[in-house]
Amino acid sequence: MKILLTTTSFQDTPGKHQELLYSKGFEIDTLRGPILENELLPIIDQYDAVICGDDEYTEAVIKKGVGGKLKHLSKYGVGLDRIDLTAAKKYNVSVTNCPSVNQVSVSEHVLALLLTFEKNIHLQYNSVQQGSWKRWVGNEIQGKTIGIIGLGAVGKELAKKSSALGMKVLGFDITKDENFLTKYPEVSFVDSLDHIYKNADVISLHVPHTPQTENLISEDVIFNKLEKSPIIINTARGKLIDVESLIKGLKIHKIKGYLTDVLAHEPILDDEVLKGVENVIITPHVGSRTFQSVERQGLMAVNNLLNQVKIED
Repeated sequence: MKILLTTTSFQDTPGKHQELLYSKGFEIDTLRGPILENELLPIIDQYDAVICGDDEYTEAVIKKGVGGKLKHLSKYGVGLDRIDLTAAKKYNVSVTNCPSVNQVSVSEHVLALLLTFEKNIHLQYNSVQQGSWKRWVGNEIQGKTIGIIGLGAVGKELAKKSSALGMKVLGFDITKDENFLTKYPEVSFVDSLDHIYKNADVISLHVPHTPQTENLISEDVIFNKLEKSPIIINTARGKLIDVESLIKGLKIHKIKGYLTDVLAHEPILDDEVLKGVENVIITPHVGSRTFQSVERQGLMAVNNLLNQVKIED
């Protein structure tokens, strides 16, 4: 079998996942993703399978791949929004992903961003490096209300950690996990996003990008529904945010800060409008990029592929 490996986290982190993949005798090519449609089209038919990150698997790419050897897409990570799942089903290409393996790393990243912003660590670090001893006044997060939109694996882990740090936790999801809520009664489940928009000091996003969630944080939400000038944290997908409205909201203090690990276009473009905006912190999609998480996800992605190959045999 000939395999294309495009996820950079997998490639950049030696560990058991690499040992497993390279022990199987596959012919393996590597590219550094995310790979766009026009880059995949000339090559995709050469491969039996791909271990991919956030590459662009449109119907055209999948159809071209199936015209050659392509049978399997093993997603390293959770989000499948860059894969045309309807086309994959149509052309009988198996698609797997790695749910419930990165929640510790991502939830820790959310809190790292929040504490960095509220304690001015990013500003203080830069000022001290320049020889300054200017001291900003920060804020505690204990006693603040965090609204978590999306109570999947990451959202639940963040809810537990936030509560342990003394925050009041509001959670919203389209499904209500009664078992989780019974086990963690400190998490208050709300049945309306407006309740979060009205009451949260911090809003953290943990939903996939779909047509329904695109621009979830919209102009209407920012200017008509947010009541406490919240900090918005996004470790999910960049397109959940109406960025132009967000910037306007930041300038007039409808939003206190925007802390994001994701952008609508990745890697960052030279003309990224969020770059340099005051009270915005951007990290380069590294929320799940810890050694422990990379190894867990990598092993799952490889095993998912091996299981599909076994099924095929």
